[in-house]
Amino acid sequence: MKRITSVYDESPRYGYFKAHLVPSIRLTAIRCSVSIFNNFFLRQFIEAFFLPGRIPTHRVDHPLDKKIPFVPSWVTVYLDFVSFWLRVLAFLFNRYGRKAHAEVRDFIETLRKLYLFAAVTYRQNLSTTNRPFYIARPRFLMIHLLDPHLYCVPSLHVMVVVRTYTKFRAILQSLGEAEYFKAQLEEMKQGALAITQAILFIKQHSVNCIPAALYAMTCFDRVLFPPEEAEAFIALLFCEAPPPPADANDSMPYRKMRPWAVPKTRLSPEDIAEIKAHIVSLYRRFITEGETARKWEEPLLRFMRQMPEKGTENN
Repeated sequence: MKRITSVYDESPRYGYFKAHLVPSIRLTAIRCSVSIFNNFFLRQFIEAFFLPGRIPTHRVDHPLDKKIPFVPSWVTVYLDFVSFWLRVLAFLFNRYGRKAHAEVRDFIETLRKLYLFAAVTYRQNLSTTNRPFYIARPRFLMIHLLDPHLYCVPSLHVMVVVRTYTKFRAILQSLGEAEYFKAQLEEMKQGALAITQAILFIKQHSVNCIPAALYAMTCFDRVLFPPEEAEAFIALLFCEAPPPPADANDSMPYRKMRPWAVPKTRLSPEDIAEIKAHIVSLYRRFITEGETARKWEEPLLRFMRQMPEKGTENN
C-alpha cells in the first residue's frame, strides 16, 4: 500500500501526460482539452478581437468589490486551478492504478461537459468586471494576454474547483476510502475555497460571479452539489483553514499544503459578513428563479441584462 500523502505532493504534469497515454482514457482527455480550448480561449478571443459587439457585454461589478483589496500575491493561488484538478488525476493513478481508470475517465469527461455547460451562457451574453491593468508580476502579464476577460458569469474557475473537490469525494466514496482519505478531501475543499477567494483578491471576478458559478454547479449536478452544499461552501469563505487533524504524522506533510499557506489578507468581520450575505442571497435568488425557468441559464442571463452594458456605464 502506498503511503498516505498530500494531494499537493502529486505532479500535475504526471496527471496530464498519464491521462493522454492510457489507451482507455486518451480520447476522453483529448476531447476535454479541445473543449477547454474551444469554449474558453478560442471563442473568447473571437468575440474580443474578431467579432466585437456581436454578443452584448455587461459589467457585473458590485459595490462590495471595493471592500476587497487588490492583493497581487494571491495570483499564485489563482493560477493553480488547472494543477488543482490534474493533481487529483495523479493521485488516483498513483494510488489505484488500473482500478481508477474508469473513474478518471468519467471525471475528465465531466470537465469537458462543464465547459460546454458554461458556454451556453457565454454564447448569449458576455460579462466583464473592472479588472486593473497590472503587469508588475509576469504572471499577471500572462493573464492579460490569455484571458480577454469576457467570461465572468459564471466563473469557470469556481466551477472547476468545486467540481474537482466534490467529484474527488464521490470517487473515494465509490472506492470505499473516503474516511481513510478524509484529510485529503479536506485539503481539496480548502484548496477550492482558496482559489475562489483568489479570484476576488486579484480582481479577476466580482462577488457576483461566485453565486452565479455555484448556481451553475447546482444545475450541472444537484446530487454532488445541492443547495445545502453550496451554502456550506459560502459559509467557509474567508475563514481560517482548520489545523491538521490530531492524528496527522510525518507521512502527511501538512506544512506543504497550499491551502494552509495562502497569503494572509485581512478583511473586517463586518465586511466578510456583508460579502457572504450578498453571495448567499444572490445564490438563493438564482435557485428560486431557476425553479420556474424554462432553461437553467435564464436567471443568469436576466441578471446580466439588468447590469450596465459595457461602454454605456456613464450614459
